[in-house]
Amino acid sequence: MSVEHAEAAGGGENESLVAESGVRTYATAPGVRLNVRSGPGTDYGIIRVLTEGTRVPIFCQTPGTTVTGPYGTTKIWDNINNGEFVSDAYVHTGTDGYVASRCS
Repeated sequence: MSVEHAEAAGGGENESLVAESGVRTYATAPGVRLNVRSGPGTDYGIIRVLTEGTRVPIFCQTPGTTVTGPYGTTKIWDNINNGEFVSDAYVHTGTDGYVASRCS
């Protein structure tokens, strides 16, 4: 298992998409620069890294690699943009379960 935090910057290109869709955003773990991957697992490439304190939308969720983080151990991965996933172990959703529909 790989720890899901690293270097670099976040982004905000999907902010207008979130506003238009009414999708709720969730806080990422404090003090963490979170890897955004191209698929639901640590074996997928890192696309970018979110800055500390970033809030992310969850458009859908899917099972993938098991990760342990500040919010527990989980196989749930959150789709935060088209083709972009983060481990739910680093997103404060308030539950250990799914908060969005499964990705198709």
